[in-house]
Amino acid sequence: MKIRPAVVIIENEKILTMHYRYGGQDVYNLPGGNLEFGESLTLALTRELEEELGITVGIGELTMVGEVHFPDLQKQTIHFVFEGNILAGKPKLNPQHTSALAVRWLNIDELSTVNLYPNITNSLKAYLSGNLSDKYIGKLDQTWF
Repeated sequence: MKIRPAVVIIENEKILTMHYRYGGQDVYNLPGGNLEFGESLTLALTRELEEELGITVGIGELTMVGEVHFPDLQKQTIHFVFEGNILAGKPKLNPQHTSALAVRWLNIDELSTVNLYPNITNSLKAYLSGNLSDKYIGKLDQTWF
């Protein structure tokens, strides 16, 4: 099982994502990554965003936790999604640390039209409107790319 912290950074009604191409599909990931041994969730996020995007971030509240299961592949990931903000720098890809194609600021309304990983579009919209009833959002309906 993987544990993947991710961060939601919103500026000017847009959310920071990283654009990838998997299996012929455009996929937009929330910035984040996998833990290294002994690392906390927030330390992993701070490190990953510095390495991959060259930014210093402030990590805020845990907003939601969801699970992705791919039984055919015998893979599962628990996603911990935090609020965050950019303290220093401008997001720019570092190809030594990521295979992302581009940094993309997507309109929040645009999230329903893209492949988002993790697929938290509805929960994120509920959270932003103050209507997310529980931080544990359960099993996510996620496509494998």
